[in-house]
Amino acid sequence: MHEILVLYYSRQGSTAALARQVCRGVETVTGVQARLRTVAPLGPTGPAPGIPDEGPPYATHQDLIECGGLILGSPTRFGNMAAPLKYFLDGTSGLWVSGALADKPAAVFTSTQSLHGGQEATLISMMLPLLHHGMYVVGLPYTEQALTSTQSGGTPYGASHVAGLSGHGTLSEAEAELARALGARVARLAARLKRKP
Repeated sequence: MHEILVLYYSRQGSTAALARQVCRGVETVTGVQARLRTVAPLGPTGPAPGIPDEGPPYATHQDLIECGGLILGSPTRFGNMAAPLKYFLDGTSGLWVSGALADKPAAVFTSTQSLHGGQEATLISMMLPLLHHGMYVVGLPYTEQALTSTQSGGTPYGASHVAGLSGHGTLSEAEAELARALGARVARLAARLKRKP
């Protein structure tokens, strides 16, 4: 079974809700399953140790090595990804040196409080380390009808949610549909790439 790592950080539940929909989309593709992971929150001395009290386990570098694709999610923090996710990615230089993530498909998703809260800037900032790792970064094409009809989240750069319109963790129909479409798109590409000699 081919696995896609869905790796996210969430404080209020919105990014976690998107992550669950992304996983559903991944698992619509035959022979592919989602591996859901989170990253530890940061304190004054670094990331929280151990395992989370609830939800998925904390990600390890081994999760990245074993995955056939990666989909990253983070709430927006001043037009950028949240510090815990960036801290985790900043620690992957060994994987960069070895090329462990090169030629794997990847995508990104985010959530904001307000409609113009920096979603697209955050999504692009999350793509940069993926490009440095040599991954194939994909977005959402306008063949996805929800992309042109959404009144809340959803961008060609990746799936998104606007919490101020519906509340934290309560996705609109279009937001959920686009998150599933993003998961399925990465999973289909990972399956195609695996078949190539």
